Parts: sequence; structure tokens; C-alpha cells
Amino acid sequence: MDSQMQNTSLQRLQNVGKRIVRVLELAGAVTDELSNSSGPRKDLVNNHCAEFMKSMKDIQVMLREEIKSACECRPFEKCDYISRISNEICCEKLEYVLGKLDEMKQTIDDYNDTS
Repeated sequence: MDSQMQNTSLQRLQNVGKRIVRVLELAGAVTDELSNSSGPRKDLVNNHCAEFMKSMKDIQVMLREEIKSACECRPFEKCDYISRISNEICCEKLEYVLGKLDEMKQTIDDYNDTS
């Protein structure tokens, strides 16, 4: 992988990291709103949740593209160890995040069912 391609890839991953931070901020804002003593503002919760879900889909797409890109780049002929390991780690991290997101969605759905 040449230096310029690595820099571009790292920049894209850095942007993904920033989006993940934004998603966590949205989740925190929703949690704060749900715990509001005067009751949550439904429109605010809905807007944050919609932005949250859209951002998560965007993050998934970007990570999949990075994983595919990593698979296409082979630093040494017939050597794919680094790519395979990196992809496995990324997949594990993505599965973990998706699991946590499913839990958060279930919590939101449970809250909506009780209101």
C-alpha cells in the first residue's frame, strides 16, 4: 500500500471516528432527555434517534468500503495476513458496536411501548 493511499485511508477512518463520537453524543442526548424529570420531548427524541440511525448506516457503509479497500491492497505478493487480521478485528469491532446499538434500540422501543 503506497503512502498516499494509506493517508487517504487513515483520513477516512478518522472521519468515521468523528462520526462515531457524534453518534455517541446523540445517544447521550437521548438518554438525558429520557431521564428528564418533566418528561422527554418526543420531537427531540425522534429527531435524535433518526439522526442516530442514519449516521449508523453511514458508518457501516464507510467501514465496509474501508474493509473492501484493505482487501484489495496487498503489500507483498501472495501475502494477505495483515489484511485478513485487520478485517477480522474490524468485523469483531463492528459486530460489538451493532450489538450495543441493537440493545439501545430495544431500550428505546421498550420506552416507546410504555408511553
